[in-house]
Amino acid sequence: MRSPSSRPSRRVIRALQAPPEPIEVRAPRRWRGLDEAWVPWVRRSPVGLEVFTRWNEADEYLYLLGDAAYRDHLVGLLSRAVRRDCAAAGFGCTRRSDRSCHGPEVCAREPAAVPGQEGPVPGGCDTYTGFWGNHLRLHVRFSAGDRHRAVVWVDDREATRLWVDGVPVGEQETIDPYGRWLDDRFYVVEVGGPDEHPEQDYTMGELVTVITSVLIHDADRVRTTVLVPEAHEIWIGPRVVRRGDVLEIYPDRDATAPDRTLPID
Repeated sequence: MRSPSSRPSRRVIRALQAPPEPIEVRAPRRWRGLDEAWVPWVRRSPVGLEVFTRWNEADEYLYLLGDAAYRDHLVGLLSRAVRRDCAAAGFGCTRRSDRSCHGPEVCAREPAAVPGQEGPVPGGCDTYTGFWGNHLRLHVRFSAGDRHRAVVWVDDREATRLWVDGVPVGEQETIDPYGRWLDDRFYVVEVGGPDEHPEQDYTMGELVTVITSVLIHDADRVRTTVLVPEAHEIWIGPRVVRRGDVLEIYPDRDATAPDRTLPID
């Protein structure tokens, strides 16, 4: 990255010396990515406006900040964002992760008491995905009651990272990008399993290990638990289910009996 303080080239000097374009030209160009239906929302939401700007002008912010600071700034904003902030920024949603919201006239409305999961729905979807270049994508996942949000940063050049409500989670783990909220409290995601497991094998994919561990983050308590399978536990795509005041950990998607139970305090 070139430092903004570096000596400017002749081309840059000429551009800086040129008279500024009139606002009638500059403004439409700057805001061309903002759907008209989202304008009333960003007028109300300072965070939404900042998320839109940081994402749609990412190259300029990266030029100034560098990769790490840009990531930290954006994650901080997304950890305070609501669903409509992400939709207005042009992220893909639960319905279609590869394109921006196609129902803003519905999703920009006030949400119901219990927010929906997949749009078009007032208030927006519960999951948003952004892509930048060929190496970066991010996911923002809102809990069932919108009290918490998980931000997943997937950069092909480094390990996947996870934040819940702005707090780094599982920093020592190899994290799968596709975690989920069990409810409005617990975020669950598979992480790399133990190399010493007698049945361990390796494959292509995000985690590499066939037998995986499970990370459970309690957003209310700001507490993370990593469950590692023992030698007799064959966890291939383990599943976590909440039943009352207990979390049940099943070894795979088809199992009918849990390997473990975890009391909820």
